[in-house]
Amino acid sequence: MSIVIGDGDYRYEVIENWGRLPDGWRYGEVAAVGVDSKDQVYVFSRGKHPMTVFDRQGNFLRSWGEGLFSRPHGVHVGPDDSIWCTDDGDHTVRQMTPEGKMLLEIGVPGKPAPYMSGDPLHRCTHTALSPSGDIYVADGYGNARVHKYAPNGKLLFSWGQPGTDPGEFNIVHNICCDEDGWVYVADRENHRIQVFDGNGKFETHWHNMHRPCGLCMTRGKNPIAYIGESGPSMSVNVNSPGIGPRVSLWTLDGKRIARVGDATSAAPSQFTSPHGVAVDSRGDIYVGEVARTAMKNKGTPIPDDQDIRCMQKLVRLP
Repeated sequence: MSIVIGDGDYRYEVIENWGRLPDGWRYGEVAAVGVDSKDQVYVFSRGKHPMTVFDRQGNFLRSWGEGLFSRPHGVHVGPDDSIWCTDDGDHTVRQMTPEGKMLLEIGVPGKPAPYMSGDPLHRCTHTALSPSGDIYVADGYGNARVHKYAPNGKLLFSWGQPGTDPGEFNIVHNICCDEDGWVYVADRENHRIQVFDGNGKFETHWHNMHRPCGLCMTRGKNPIAYIGESGPSMSVNVNSPGIGPRVSLWTLDGKRIARVGDATSAAPSQFTSPHGVAVDSRGDIYVGEVARTAMKNKGTPIPDDQDIRCMQKLVRLP
């Protein structure tokens, strides 16, 4: 029996544990997911094979990154189909070809900037590209900054500091840029998306969400932002309904148009921790989950030799 979630114009059939890995392979946890112009799906995970690539039917195509990445965190697919990989374990951003050849590296592997110094990079989390090819880096867990780089990797400037006021951050977890050059930042522990111009000037923020982790957006007419809300993590509210985990859909003027999923357990039709989201050309949503971390927070650790709820696909229904 198929599982359908959502309502109205945004109804989806759930395909659990999506992506057919080779025998004996495991994801571990899926930190991020991206989709290229051919609808090939790039799954960035914390197992032995960091980047696994599938077609949209879930057939395994290739893998790469073995021995290169320390702790995968973010993936962004550029307009030329280059794959931008953010590794918060070794404090780097790497631009890769779809076949896994490195083109550019930002940061020094294994050598973070001092904690909360504002200097790049300390446990960076994600990247975005401006329409002109400049690179924005969310930085991240060990900083409260956004850094802007030229296409050649030269640092241009940075903005942000710890706090709750406009332009301040409490875990810069994800970042996107639209076709007009506006920059959208998932300010996770402040429970909001902040919007800036390309020079880091604060414009507005979106609320009514809980711990936004995943963030991506479509292009063209009437773009939509897809936000993976990871839901509660404290012992006093970890089983509270109404605050996630879920995926929400927003217009770029900050209007929420749909929410999908909201569970107090790992029910078949729900999520555990939607950490990364991506959308293909047909409007199907790919959700990468750090379920091992989420279940540990709920007091039910997952054995190291098991996978659980790492990749879900939501097939949009007519």
